[in-house]
Amino acid sequence: MEPRGTKRGAGKIEYHGDARALRYYSPPPTNGQGPNFDLRDGYPDRYQPRDEEVQERLDHLLRWLLEHRGQLEGSPDWRPGAIVTWRGHLTKLLTTPYERQEGWQLAASRFQGTLYLSEVETPAARVQRLTRPPLLRELMYMGYKFEQYMCADKPGGSPDPSGEVNTNVAFCSVLRSRLGNHPLLFSGEVDCIDPQAPSTQPPTCYVELKTSKEMHSPGQWKSFYRHKLLKWWAQSFLPGVPNVIAGFRNPEGFVCSLKTFPTMEMFEYVRNDRDGWNPSVCMNFCAAFLSFAQNTVVQDDPRLVYLFSWEPGGPVTVSEHRDAPHAFLPTWYVEAMTQDLLSPPKTPSPKD
Repeated sequence: MEPRGTKRGAGKIEYHGDARALRYYSPPPTNGQGPNFDLRDGYPDRYQPRDEEVQERLDHLLRWLLEHRGQLEGSPDWRPGAIVTWRGHLTKLLTTPYERQEGWQLAASRFQGTLYLSEVETPAARVQRLTRPPLLRELMYMGYKFEQYMCADKPGGSPDPSGEVNTNVAFCSVLRSRLGNHPLLFSGEVDCIDPQAPSTQPPTCYVELKTSKEMHSPGQWKSFYRHKLLKWWAQSFLPGVPNVIAGFRNPEGFVCSLKTFPTMEMFEYVRNDRDGWNPSVCMNFCAAFLSFAQNTVVQDDPRLVYLFSWEPGGPVTVSEHRDAPHAFLPTWYVEAMTQDLLSPPKTPSPKD
C-alpha cells in the first residue's frame, strides 16, 4: 500500500493537488486531568459547514488521477481491472453484513478497463439529511471541533480552537491497496499526521480522530464495541491508519477523557462476544461484492451506469441506466483520457 497524493477544499470546495490542508497531531499534556475541551464552543457562529446539496461524486479524485496518470501507468497495480472509488464507499461495503438500518446505492461504470464506483444518495438518506434535528447537527459540529482542539498547522505547533470550523477544508490521501484479488485505488480524508509516530511514512503516521459519548456501564461499553468500533475499524483498516484517538464527551459537551484504539486490536474487544462483528465476514462480503460488480459491469462505456442497491435484510439488486442523471464520469475526464490514448507519447525536446 502506498500514498499517492492529496486533495483539498477551501471556502467552496476547490481542488489543490498538494498538502496545504494537512494538520499535525498535537494532544494536550497528560497531567492527570481530563482535557476539558468545550465542543460546543463557536457553534453556530464560527461554523462553515459544507453544502450537502452539492454532490461531488468522484471529481476531485479524477482530477488527481489525471495529474498523476504518468506515474500510475507504469505501475503493476494500475491496469485494467483496478477499482477506483472513495474510501467511504468501501467502508459501507465492509460494514454491510452487520448493518440493520441504512441501505446504500453505488453507481458503477467501466472506462478503459477500470471500474469506477460512486455512491448515490438513497431517497431515505436524502429525507434523513433534510430533516436532520438540531441536536444531530450540533453533534456533527462537535466532531469537527474536537479535531480543532487536537491538531496544529505545523509539527510541534499548538492547536488554535479560537478559529472558524470550516468543513470545506480537508486533506485527502490517495492510496493503492488490494482486497482479495482486487487492486484498489481510493481516496479518503486524513484528520492529521503524528510527527512523533515511529515512522513518518504514510499511512503509518496517520491518525483518525473521533468523539463518542461518555460510557458509565458495561452494557454501554458492549454496545460501543459492537457498533461504533466496527465503523471505526472499517474506516481505518483499508487505508492502514494505525490508531484512532477517541475523545469521550459528557452530556454538557465537554471532552473528559481520551483513549487510543489501535486499529488492528479493535476486534479483540468483540472476539468473545457472540453478537459481535468479525473482520473476515466484512472483508469477504466486500470482496464478493467487488467480484459481482466486476463481472456485471462488462461493457466499457463511461455513459453506461449500473446502479447497485441494497437494503438491510435484502439482496443486492442491480439496474442499468444510460447518461443523465446517473452517469458520473465527467466529460472533461473522459475526453482527456481518450486524448491520451489517441495521441502518441511526446518526445521531450532539449528545451523541456
